[in-house]
Amino acid sequence: MAVEIPPLITPSHLRRRGGLWGECLAEFLGTLVIIAFGDGVVAMAVAALPGSGRTEGPTSFFLGAGDWLLVTWGWAFAVAFGVYVAGGVSGAHLNPAVTLAFALRRKFPWAKVAPYWISQVVGAFVGAALVYAVYHDAIHTFDQAMKGPKTNGHTLSSFSIFATFPAPYFHGGVWGPLVDQIVGTAFLLLFIVAIVDLRNTAPKANLGPLVIGFAVAAIGISYGANAGYAINPARDFGPRLFAYAAGWGDLALPGSLAGSFSHYWWIPVVGPLVGGLVGVLVYDLLIGDVLHIRAQQATPPEPGRTRGTPSQEE
Repeated sequence: MAVEIPPLITPSHLRRRGGLWGECLAEFLGTLVIIAFGDGVVAMAVAALPGSGRTEGPTSFFLGAGDWLLVTWGWAFAVAFGVYVAGGVSGAHLNPAVTLAFALRRKFPWAKVAPYWISQVVGAFVGAALVYAVYHDAIHTFDQAMKGPKTNGHTLSSFSIFATFPAPYFHGGVWGPLVDQIVGTAFLLLFIVAIVDLRNTAPKANLGPLVIGFAVAAIGISYGANAGYAINPARDFGPRLFAYAAGWGDLALPGSLAGSFSHYWWIPVVGPLVGGLVGVLVYDLLIGDVLHIRAQQATPPEPGRTRGTPSQEE
């Protein structure tokens, strides 16, 4: 906005927010937005729509593969708006994997890594609490109507509102979900660094956050079913902590369901951290280094063309 907006807090108290403290607040709020709308769309799909009579029955959801699009596009919008909210202050990492990768390859100060991580996890926790506050009636009605194994009265389906777990075809194995998280987050970081790289075909007119949201949708559509595409340690661990406190017990921490999976909580934390490093290194090795050397040349070739050799007539 062109008009000057007066601050709500006196300058003497506001000044301390000009540095790291302000950046942490932005990371907190941006991550809260992601979870409020990301977990919110899952709560809609799993509990609210069935409970409100908008599906075949009180426990009917995901009748067709296309229903998955509701979740993937909901998360895409969540990420896009989270980045728009926080981007001008903190750079909108909103993901410990992004923070770690940027510290390794984008000269992000290592001293800020831990404060960013804490802010992201706390923001995710509060975002999950907000979703529960809005949808707790729908969630409890859904759990009561559902049959099958329950933990403290809660089902695995309602737990999926908050955090992730592996598909049954992994039979409780570790490597399949871990590789899934590494690959998914590698693509996420590869897309992010490509989108923000001004040497490349970066989006114009402040469309970067929206395109990052599209990247999240693409990953969810192509790689979402294996393990819920957490691709963000804070996105999974913060809501997982809340779910544990709210009564989901072992489903949340340590992330166990008898006969299905055991001690799963660390996979959506470690996998994305490793995958983020893989993604940024792959981009820099195969694309970034090429852009760097072309920038050093006096007349870099146009994209898609190589530098030609002078003809004999020249």
